[in-house]
Amino acid sequence: MQDPRQLYTLASEQPKESELDAPVLVHALSGFVDAGSAGRLAADYLLAELPHRVLATFDLDQVYDYRARRPPMIFTEDHWTSIEQPTLELRLVQDLAGRGFLLLTGPEPDVQWERFVAAVGQLVDHYQVGLTMGIHAIPMAVPHTRPLGITAHGNRPDLTRQYPAWVGTVQVPGHVAALLELRLGESRHDVAGFAVHVPHYLSQADYPDAALALLHGLATATGLTLPSQELREAGERTRALVQEQVEEQPEVLAVVRSLEQQYDAFVRGRERSLLAADGDEAGALGGSTGLPDEENLPTADELGASWSGSSPRRTGGAAKAEPSRAPRHSRALSRSRSGAGRGRRRRRPPARGRRRASGADLPPVGH
Repeated sequence: MQDPRQLYTLASEQPKESELDAPVLVHALSGFVDAGSAGRLAADYLLAELPHRVLATFDLDQVYDYRARRPPMIFTEDHWTSIEQPTLELRLVQDLAGRGFLLLTGPEPDVQWERFVAAVGQLVDHYQVGLTMGIHAIPMAVPHTRPLGITAHGNRPDLTRQYPAWVGTVQVPGHVAALLELRLGESRHDVAGFAVHVPHYLSQADYPDAALALLHGLATATGLTLPSQELREAGERTRALVQEQVEEQPEVLAVVRSLEQQYDAFVRGRERSLLAADGDEAGALGGSTGLPDEENLPTADELGASWSGSSPRRTGGAAKAEPSRAPRHSRALSRSRSGAGRGRRRRRPPARGRRRASGADLPPVGH
């Protein structure tokens, strides 16, 4: 393996000793499953609302496949004017209380995974990171009318035990975030990750509630004080729009009601199981996986086909809100997802020194 240190460049302005104290490192890389764009929305929202600066930049030319994920370019009349180059960067971010944490964002490397993970491990040691945590979302056969679940994982039981296990042992496609958690855990670093469950029929649409769930879980696990107000408002608008469209389609409404019944039965069964035998690891309704029976549930394509063509747009068969009615925030919420990892989205300049604490801000542990 080539020297991991040659994969990144440190910025000239590095943190002062007072800015970082065993910081949390949050990573939200694009390219793997991120239902509802929850991980991207959460990361973009933090960068739009909190002061931040770049600490390290990775050399994407060494690890990125431009032909697989072509960055957009602008052509004007008779010449090329610009290219939206993807970036993979580690930033220092300050939460609403002034506490510093690290945020790694950008496209998942296409090659040299082990070298990239080793490079991140060097940065973890360099900044004396106390906890490395990944955030993303996965599609699940759950209704939008019930609380969003979270699959928590890592080597810190104190951070994961409060979240019920939805699966037993499964095989999934590899991705860099999982490899990073695996390798850091093997080297005795503290690691954790949250994957929020997004209704499978909404997985192709931006879903602010899922991003809000990730930030709430992150705040609870780490004690960071994070903003939430605009995500909360965007989530309310999205739920209202989805519910309106569901009620206009009897077929869709019937599917949602069926999902509600299975979800409620699963929750009741789990509660009975916990009361009957404390510590029983078997799912009450889902056998070894702990999941509701999905055999008779429609796929996202089948559900999407039952929506009327005049209401939501469809991407891969799933409902997507009309652009004119989509929740607004900054660019973090107004941009619809066009594909995983397709270039870096433009953000407004860093909002240095801004504080937006309010009663709706996510509290640290104990608040």
